[in-house]
Amino acid sequence: MKMRGRSVAKLFAVAIAVFAALAHCRLSEAEEFSGQVIGVTDGDTITVLHAGYPERIRLAGIDCPEKRQAFGYRAKQLTSYLAFGKEVLVQAQGRDKYGRTIGEIVLPDGKSLNRELVRTGLAWWYRKYSNDQDLARLEYEARSAHAGLWAEPDAIPPWVFRHVSRGLR
Repeated sequence: MKMRGRSVAKLFAVAIAVFAALAHCRLSEAEEFSGQVIGVTDGDTITVLHAGYPERIRLAGIDCPEKRQAFGYRAKQLTSYLAFGKEVLVQAQGRDKYGRTIGEIVLPDGKSLNRELVRTGLAWWYRKYSNDQDLARLEYEARSAHAGLWAEPDAIPPWVFRHVSRGLR
Protein backbone atom coordinates (compact mmCIF):
# COMPACT_ATOMS: atom_id res chain seq x y z
CA MET A 1 0.00 0.00 0.00
CA LYS A 2 1.47 3.32 -1.06
CA MET A 3 1.19 6.38 1.15
CA ARG A 4 0.97 9.77 -0.38
CA GLY A 5 3.32 12.56 0.67
CA ARG A 6 0.62 14.37 2.65
CA SER A 7 -0.35 11.22 4.55
CA VAL A 8 3.26 10.62 5.55
CA ALA A 9 3.62 14.25 6.63
CA LYS A 10 0.42 14.04 8.72
CA LEU A 11 1.55 10.79 10.34
CA PHE A 12 4.93 12.34 11.08
CA ALA A 13 3.29 15.44 12.60
CA VAL A 14 1.06 13.30 14.82
CA ALA A 15 4.06 11.25 15.97
CA ILE A 16 5.95 14.42 16.90
CA ALA A 17 2.94 15.80 18.80
CA VAL A 18 2.56 12.55 20.77
CA PHE A 19 6.27 12.49 21.56
CA ALA A 20 6.18 16.12 22.72
CA ALA A 21 3.18 15.45 24.96
CA LEU A 22 4.88 12.42 26.53
CA ALA A 23 8.10 14.37 27.05
CA HIS A 24 6.08 17.17 28.68
CA CYS A 25 4.49 14.69 31.13
CA ARG A 26 7.79 13.05 32.02
CA LEU A 27 9.59 16.34 32.68
CA SER A 28 6.97 17.58 35.10
CA GLU A 29 7.11 14.49 37.30
CA ALA A 30 10.50 15.05 38.91
CA GLU A 31 11.92 18.36 37.81
CA GLU A 32 11.56 22.07 38.23
CA PHE A 33 9.81 24.38 35.84
CA SER A 34 8.55 27.94 35.89
CA GLY A 35 5.19 29.13 34.71
CA GLN A 36 2.41 31.61 35.25
CA VAL A 37 -0.40 30.65 37.62
CA ILE A 38 -3.53 30.80 35.46
CA GLY A 39 -6.02 29.20 37.85
CA VAL A 40 -6.74 28.51 41.52
CA THR A 41 -9.12 25.62 42.13
CA ASP A 42 -8.86 25.77 45.92
CA GLY A 43 -6.25 26.47 48.55
CA ASP A 44 -4.01 23.56 47.63
CA THR A 45 -4.62 23.12 43.89
CA ILE A 46 -3.52 25.56 41.20
CA THR A 47 -3.06 25.54 37.44
CA VAL A 48 0.28 26.65 36.00
CA LEU A 49 1.05 27.30 32.34
CA HIS A 50 3.87 24.87 31.53
CA ALA A 51 5.41 24.74 28.06
CA GLY A 52 2.25 26.31 26.65
CA TYR A 53 -0.13 23.86 28.35
CA PRO A 54 -2.14 24.21 31.57
CA GLU A 55 -0.88 21.84 34.26
CA ARG A 56 -2.76 21.18 37.50
CA ILE A 57 -0.53 21.26 40.55
CA ARG A 58 -1.44 19.78 43.96
CA LEU A 59 0.63 21.47 46.66
CA ALA A 60 2.89 18.90 48.30
CA GLY A 61 2.79 18.10 52.00
CA ILE A 62 -0.29 20.13 52.89
CA ASP A 63 -4.07 19.85 52.87
CA CYS A 64 -6.27 22.94 52.91
CA PRO A 65 -9.86 22.93 54.17
CA GLU A 66 -12.42 21.98 51.54
CA LYS A 67 -14.49 24.78 50.00
CA ARG A 68 -17.52 23.79 52.11
CA GLN A 69 -15.45 23.79 55.31
CA ALA A 70 -14.68 26.71 57.57
CA PHE A 71 -11.61 28.53 56.21
CA GLY A 72 -11.79 26.77 52.82
CA TYR A 73 -12.69 29.97 51.01
CA ARG A 74 -10.03 31.93 52.93
CA ALA A 75 -7.38 29.38 51.94
CA LYS A 76 -8.38 29.81 48.29
CA GLN A 77 -8.29 33.60 48.68
CA LEU A 78 -4.76 33.54 50.13
CA THR A 79 -3.53 31.20 47.40
CA SER A 80 -5.06 33.51 44.79
CA TYR A 81 -3.58 36.62 46.40
CA LEU A 82 -0.08 35.15 46.66
CA ALA A 83 0.11 33.27 43.36
CA PHE A 84 -2.56 34.06 40.75
CA GLY A 85 -1.13 35.73 37.64
CA LYS A 86 2.42 35.39 38.93
CA GLU A 87 5.39 33.48 37.59
CA VAL A 88 6.20 30.68 40.05
CA LEU A 89 8.75 27.90 40.27
CA VAL A 90 7.23 24.42 40.54
CA GLN A 91 9.47 21.85 42.22
CA ALA A 92 7.68 18.75 40.99
CA GLN A 93 7.75 15.61 43.14
CA GLY A 94 5.57 13.23 41.12
CA ARG A 95 1.89 12.75 40.36
CA ASP A 96 -1.13 11.92 42.47
CA LYS A 97 -3.83 9.37 41.67
CA TYR A 98 -5.78 12.04 39.76
CA GLY A 99 -2.85 12.80 37.44
CA ARG A 100 -2.03 16.16 39.01
CA THR A 101 1.60 17.11 39.49
CA ILE A 102 2.51 17.22 43.18
CA GLY A 103 4.91 20.00 43.98
CA GLU A 104 6.34 22.74 46.10
CA ILE A 105 5.48 26.20 44.75
CA VAL A 106 8.12 28.89 45.11
CA LEU A 107 6.66 32.39 44.83
CA PRO A 108 8.42 35.33 43.13
CA ASP A 109 9.66 36.57 46.52
CA GLY A 110 11.34 33.18 47.20
CA LYS A 111 8.80 32.04 49.79
CA SER A 112 7.04 28.69 49.59
CA LEU A 113 3.29 28.89 48.97
CA ASN A 114 2.91 25.52 50.68
CA ARG A 115 4.61 26.78 53.85
CA GLU A 116 2.80 30.13 53.82
CA LEU A 117 -0.57 28.35 53.90
CA VAL A 118 0.49 26.27 56.92
CA ARG A 119 2.18 29.23 58.65
CA THR A 120 -0.98 31.35 58.41
CA GLY A 121 -3.18 28.54 59.74
CA LEU A 122 -4.97 27.88 56.46
CA ALA A 123 -3.63 24.37 55.85
CA TRP A 124 -2.75 21.23 57.73
CA TRP A 125 0.59 19.51 57.43
CA TYR A 126 -0.46 16.34 55.54
CA ARG A 127 1.39 13.81 57.71
CA LYS A 128 0.13 10.84 55.72
CA TYR A 129 2.04 11.99 52.64
CA SER A 130 4.84 14.11 54.07
CA ASN A 131 7.59 13.79 56.65
CA ASP A 132 8.63 17.44 56.24
CA GLN A 133 9.49 18.57 59.77
CA ASP A 134 9.48 22.23 58.75
CA LEU A 135 5.77 21.87 57.90
CA ALA A 136 5.27 20.12 61.26
CA ARG A 137 6.92 23.04 63.06
CA LEU A 138 4.90 25.63 61.13
CA GLU A 139 1.64 23.83 61.96
CA TYR A 140 2.61 23.64 65.63
CA GLU A 141 3.36 27.39 65.69
CA ALA A 142 0.07 28.22 63.92
CA ARG A 143 -1.86 26.01 66.37
CA SER A 144 -0.13 27.61 69.34
CA ALA A 145 -1.00 31.10 68.03
CA HIS A 146 -4.61 30.04 67.24
CA ALA A 147 -4.00 31.36 63.71
CA GLY A 148 -6.59 30.82 60.99
CA LEU A 149 -8.45 27.54 61.31
CA TRP A 150 -6.75 26.89 64.64
CA ALA A 151 -9.03 29.56 66.16
CA GLU A 152 -11.78 26.91 65.87
CA PRO A 153 -11.85 24.62 68.90
CA ASP A 154 -12.90 21.59 66.83
CA ALA A 155 -11.21 22.09 63.45
CA ILE A 156 -11.93 19.06 61.28
CA PRO A 157 -9.07 17.95 59.02
CA PRO A 158 -10.10 17.93 55.34
CA TRP A 159 -9.29 14.22 54.94
CA VAL A 160 -11.82 13.47 57.72
CA PHE A 161 -14.33 15.93 56.24
CA ARG A 162 -14.05 14.29 52.80
CA HIS A 163 -14.48 10.83 54.32
CA VAL A 164 -17.58 11.83 56.33
CA SER A 165 -19.13 13.87 53.51
CA ARG A 166 -18.95 10.82 51.25
CA GLY A 167 -20.86 8.82 53.88
CA LEU A 168 -17.97 6.40 54.50
CA ARG A 169 -17.88 6.49 58.28
